[in-house]
This record gives sequence, structure tokens and C-alpha cells, in this order.
Amino acid sequence: MRYIKDIPDPRFKVGLYAWNNKYIVRIEAGMLEQTYKISEMDITEPDDVPAMLDQSFLDQVAAQFDTMQAAWSAAAERQGIF
Repeated sequence: MRYIKDIPDPRFKVGLYAWNNKYIVRIEAGMLEQTYKISEMDITEPDDVPAMLDQSFLDQVAAQFDTMQAAWSAAAERQGIF
């Protein structure tokens, strides 16, 4: 996987990568991560990717991180780990 650049965001660490004819957007929040793959055939320039990360999309990413954290915490609690 080839690193292209970081995409600035105040809430998340966002990195853009290229691999296997795809652009990969990796969004991290603490110990959680979401990855989105975009075919190089759909977007020809990596500089076009940040435009896709608009406020509405990032709000949905934040909500998904909340859901992921709740599921992880509930699983750990059921097992008596936390």
C-alpha cells in the first residue's frame, strides 16, 4: 500500500493511500478505524477524494464510530472483560 497524503480533519485522522488500482481512505478515531475503497477508474486524481469527505459524510462516519464503540463495549461487558 502506498501512502499518498493525510487529509486534514479536526475529529479524525484521515489518510489517503493507493493499492491494487484503488484509492483507500482510512479514517481513524482512537482505537477504531473505517476504510473506504474507491476504484481508480471512478476517480482519476487523488486530489478529488477530499471533496467526497463533506460534512454530511463525516457526520455519518462519526455516528458509525459511536455504533462501533457501543457494540465493542457491550461485547466486552457481556464477557466480563471491562
